[in-house]
Amino acid sequence: MWIQPEEVLLAGALWVSERANPFFILQRRRGHGRGGGLSGLLVGTLDVVLDSSARVAPYRILLQTADSQIYWNIACGSSRKEITEHWDWLESNLLQTISIFDNDEDVTTFVKGKISGIIAEENRLKQGEEQEEDCGKFREAELKMRRLFGMPDEEKLVNYYSCSYWKGRVPRQGWLYLSVNHLCFYSFLLGKEVTLVVQWTEVTQLEKNATLVFPESIRVSTRHTEHFFSMFLNINDTFKLMEQLANIAMRQLLDNEAFAADRSLPKPCKTLKNVSALKRDLDARAKNERYRTMFRLTQDERLDGHTDCTLWTPFAKMHVVGQLFISNNYICFNSKEEDLCQLIIPLREVSIVEKADSSSVLPCPVSISTKNKMNFLFANLKDRDFLVQRISDFLQRTPDSSWGDTSPLSLIGHSASSSTPLSSSAGSESVQRGRHYHPGLPTASQGLLQLYHRNAPEDLGPKAMKEKMKEEAWNIHFSEFGRGVCMYRTSRTRELILNGIPEHLRGELWLLFSGAQNEMATHPGYYGDLVEQAMGLCSLATEEIERDLHRSMPEHRAFQNETGIAALRRVLTAYAHRNPGIGYCQAMNIVTSVLLLYCPEEEAFWLLVALCERMLPDYYNTRVVGALVDQGVFEELTRAFLPLLYEHMQELGVISTISLSWFLTLFLSVMPFDSAVLLVDCFFYEGIKVIFQVALAVLHDNMDALLSCSDEGEAMTILGRYLDNVVNKQTVAPPIPHLHALLTSGDDPPPEIDIFDLIRSSYEKFGSLRSDVIEQMRFKQRLKVIQSLEDTAKRSVVRAMMTESAFTIEELEELYCLFKSKHMTSCYWGSSSSAAERHDPSLPYLEQYRIDPAQFTQLFTTLAPWICGGHTATLAARLFRLLDQNQDGLVNFKEFITGLSGMYHGDMTEKLKLLYKLHLPPALCPEEAESALEATHFFTEDIPRGEEVKDGGGDSEEKKEEKVKDYRYYLRMWAKEKDPKTETIKDLPRMNQEQFIDLCKTLYNMFSEEPLEQQLYHSIATVASLLLRIGEVGKKFNNGSKKPDDAATQAPAPDPQREDGLGEGASGESQVCRALADAQLEPAALQTSDEETKDDTSVSSYSVVSSGSLQCEDIADDTVLIGGGEQRRGSVLDVDWSITFEQVLASLLTEPPLVDYFEKKRDIESKIAACKAQRAVERQTSSASDHELTQHSV
Repeated sequence: MWIQPEEVLLAGALWVSERANPFFILQRRRGHGRGGGLSGLLVGTLDVVLDSSARVAPYRILLQTADSQIYWNIACGSSRKEITEHWDWLESNLLQTISIFDNDEDVTTFVKGKISGIIAEENRLKQGEEQEEDCGKFREAELKMRRLFGMPDEEKLVNYYSCSYWKGRVPRQGWLYLSVNHLCFYSFLLGKEVTLVVQWTEVTQLEKNATLVFPESIRVSTRHTEHFFSMFLNINDTFKLMEQLANIAMRQLLDNEAFAADRSLPKPCKTLKNVSALKRDLDARAKNERYRTMFRLTQDERLDGHTDCTLWTPFAKMHVVGQLFISNNYICFNSKEEDLCQLIIPLREVSIVEKADSSSVLPCPVSISTKNKMNFLFANLKDRDFLVQRISDFLQRTPDSSWGDTSPLSLIGHSASSSTPLSSSAGSESVQRGRHYHPGLPTASQGLLQLYHRNAPEDLGPKAMKEKMKEEAWNIHFSEFGRGVCMYRTSRTRELILNGIPEHLRGELWLLFSGAQNEMATHPGYYGDLVEQAMGLCSLATEEIERDLHRSMPEHRAFQNETGIAALRRVLTAYAHRNPGIGYCQAMNIVTSVLLLYCPEEEAFWLLVALCERMLPDYYNTRVVGALVDQGVFEELTRAFLPLLYEHMQELGVISTISLSWFLTLFLSVMPFDSAVLLVDCFFYEGIKVIFQVALAVLHDNMDALLSCSDEGEAMTILGRYLDNVVNKQTVAPPIPHLHALLTSGDDPPPEIDIFDLIRSSYEKFGSLRSDVIEQMRFKQRLKVIQSLEDTAKRSVVRAMMTESAFTIEELEELYCLFKSKHMTSCYWGSSSSAAERHDPSLPYLEQYRIDPAQFTQLFTTLAPWICGGHTATLAARLFRLLDQNQDGLVNFKEFITGLSGMYHGDMTEKLKLLYKLHLPPALCPEEAESALEATHFFTEDIPRGEEVKDGGGDSEEKKEEKVKDYRYYLRMWAKEKDPKTETIKDLPRMNQEQFIDLCKTLYNMFSEEPLEQQLYHSIATVASLLLRIGEVGKKFNNGSKKPDDAATQAPAPDPQREDGLGEGASGESQVCRALADAQLEPAALQTSDEETKDDTSVSSYSVVSSGSLQCEDIADDTVLIGGGEQRRGSVLDVDWSITFEQVLASLLTEPPLVDYFEKKRDIESKIAACKAQRAVERQTSSASDHELTQHSV
């Protein structure tokens, strides 16, 4: 390629000149191509270690002038062919022009200007924006990666690092390339080349560790091996990027969604050296994720920037040091000292942003006022003007909403449709009353508990007084720290939460601390619309919801009547409609029923959204991945904090059994309701770390009893009874019976445990847990859990297919991996249809992954035993159509194995039946079947004759009416439909002449690489001759049964321009002979006897030998006459010619070479190995191409 001219001082160092003229020199890198010796090895090693561009571009063209010692590098190339094209262009376009220049400086300036102009034009024509953003050095590295590892253009490099790869005990210095889908390493030291390619979807573990054997290193584990990399300049940066890419791969395995680059990233002010646009994208994603998690913001929120500052806190009368974060919808503040102060200001609440007067005490202050009269003062801002301008820009884009916090409780007690009538379709109240969800519903404006406590007499007992004191404490807090979204969140807030949230404030504060209030505020009317859309729809999710509705807290009176049940149904159905990927999962009903007790319907819905999509990610999908991940984290935490107990529990296998229900339902299903709801209070404020803390505290409190357990059942009983007796002594509501406690309480119940003591104990003993540490542990466990689920899926598929195919377990596992990798490849390298559309997690594992025709053809070409040269793709396409029974253009693993098993393990009849079907509709595509349409119609006319005879007599009609009235008739018909129909060889349709010729062509191509090909060619010629005569005999019988007049009228006039010499009386037999001759089959003349045909081996053998050198493409060209329009007109003459499968089978059985060929057992293991090594072969081919070019060059 042309490059921007660069100065070169030493033109001869490490380069060999191959061509030269007065102005240009073409050079080859020493050691590349022919020979090279020791100097070549040393140069190659230097190029790899120093990351020289000469490794990827071993050819270059220099510009030279007579008077100057400086050379200019103007072009480089990866192959001789590429550089020669550039050389020829220079000689033909520039050489004559520059030869007339008098001054050498003018020559240099002219050439440099011309080359720069060519590059500018090339860049202008390039469509890829990413390539324009990436610097030249990085584009060069990406090109090098694709060339070294045989990657397509769709594979994008993210970053590359110099490091050592430990192969045994010897480190190999080289370069690690991290692309979106692969980890690749390349090293070349003194002639020894090391190439490694690992798919991110195959990674099971990523660890950063330091041992005596390996210095600070990164270990990458797959199912079969481990790889160690060390000697990084910045190991932390590399490891973080690896984690991100592995996480993206796990998300692909879960959702089958390809990585989509963020096109809306702001362009950098200057091109960053060696930093790709993708790397910037991933860095931005990581920052956004941390920002959203820290402030519980929605998934579409993007961090614009952050800066150090101070915040004036009126409650403490001091300036708090921290960081100010600005995004498209929020201004957030977090103190450097943990829990000192946190603040979230939605831009929809902001009324004024202004620069206050600077002073020595308060430098560069900015004042932000909100609609509910709160004022926030930030100071010590470095670039105040830019910050204020940025906030103003975002404010202009923020829609002015009437939904603001004009009063502290504006969001509480009102539905979206009531407070923003503009969002609903402009209809009257009478119209709204007919809707499934409207403001008139009792649950639209208040929680279920308020409904049932509304008419209760006022309680003046000590518990009620304590509840009022709590409410008063919160009111004081609100007056001091603010109320609503813009409240200051401090350590005092946490203390109040640990003491328990009053029942009347619970819904409001859950909504606030979870971040659901922001989402609800920005989506007015959304829930009501969802309910309307979802009601009446029937799906698997709605069936499961209906089944579980009456199992949701049946002991609570709020769910013992239709009001509570209907509200629960609406919320769950609306969420299933919003997020079909999750739909409905067991345990969602328990959590949602608790939310509905304290919140109106709409608020409960948005809390459920926050839980499922942000706070408990992947918990409620079909495989409860998130809960399994946190279960693994819990085991790891148990090993760290309670090592003795961990070892004992591992032996019993208890931790994995007990903890799943704890996490899925946030202890609501295993603890009395009044106690568990206090944990939910803490959870909405602190996140998942509270659940881990309490779980560890429960194990710690029962450590002695658990250590003395001898089996799993005993341990579970101890923990179950302990949790049943965790009580809330401060609750005002009458105690709700806990079903589990009633069942497990023995004669001597254990002592009661106060929930407040348990929570405090968990903070004292395990309060050191940090959210970022938990996230790191989650990543490690996510790799393990998802790969474990993939292995389980593979085992399930293999078990199911063992009964349906004759492949071994190992072969099926390998085939499943190859099939799945084809599907995954389409996820990230694109295909004709989206991979996400093809992956349906609700289907059985056998049918989840599906591939399209192009991918099927690739697998068929590599794995099938029938290889037919250029005809292979056609055969693969036909088999695909045959297997694709539902005609959706996709084939699943079960169908794929069914087809492959027939070719490998069927008996001769089965294999021939499959081959026969591949030459009949529906295997033939419409274009192929078009010419045979009339014949096919003719041959199928005689099938329904038996049914047509049933016309006669009125008795049969009466009987038919009786059958219609008899329900047993329908049952019998239904049973017949359900019974699998076993297909016999008599059920196969007849084959016409054109299809028969196509079958002969396929067989001819199949035998081309066989050791006994001469005998096989002779046999197929003999069989073809025999079948032609059988078809002729059948035709005579058919013609004899027809009237001569009809036959005469049906025969079209012959085409006088045809060159094949067919006359009026020419039969289809001669056409078939001609087609077979053109296909190099050359059967003996039909007039000769059978004995003469068998004895005349010399002619047949000679024709076979001569045809052996023909390529399959030539054969396909020769037989194209079948598809031509002229031949189709002629083939109507032979519409009566046909043969059956039985005749084909009987004829083939007369030839031992053909019988041996189809009875021969084929080995698929070598094919699987070849398929797995295909990428390595491609890489070798691409790297060897230069040597071939060098040898062939003149």
